[in-house]
Amino acid sequence: MYLLQNCFLFGIDRVANCRRSPMRAGERTANGSAEIFCGAQAILSKGEGRRPTVAASYLRRVYDGGAPELDLGSPRNSLVLLASADTKGFHYDTNGMLNEIVEGTAHRAQFGQTLSVSHSLGKGFTLSGEIWHFSQPFLHGHAVGNLWALAYTTRKNLVLDVGFNRGLTVTSTRWDIFAGFTCLFPRRIRHL
Repeated sequence: MYLLQNCFLFGIDRVANCRRSPMRAGERTANGSAEIFCGAQAILSKGEGRRPTVAASYLRRVYDGGAPELDLGSPRNSLVLLASADTKGFHYDTNGMLNEIVEGTAHRAQFGQTLSVSHSLGKGFTLSGEIWHFSQPFLHGHAVGNLWALAYTTRKNLVLDVGFNRGLTVTSTRWDIFAGFTCLFPRRIRHL
């Protein structure tokens, strides 16, 4: 069975992001649509060069499409601390996450960390690699994975990307292949 998962992210920095990811889940079949999240992101400290920019974001799930929860689950509430900078021709992002995961009437805290490094290959292409970890409170386990992506900037405001994710623990989704785009809107959203 293949599950198609859609995700749209809209940030105050005028970015829209869409991904479509087919996933194989053995012989099980299920149908469902994507979830919808609303939230806010704010820059806490503006960085420059090697000094990272630090930001925080909060997301709340406002619609659950009923798609099956795979290795990470889907948070009802999510608080993320983000840091990113450029150094020696490489760009890095690191995130720390605190998520509320709900199963039935039980609520649990989930902790996650990511480290992503990207490097321009020239002519509009960028290669990115990421290592990630999430606790799995209902499975009493940990999901760990490694993601690789190739992005192509078609214009200043449009980036296309493809990649794969490889789960590294027995409770992680083994393989995830994705393709998507990021679109930068022409004007900043200054007031909500």
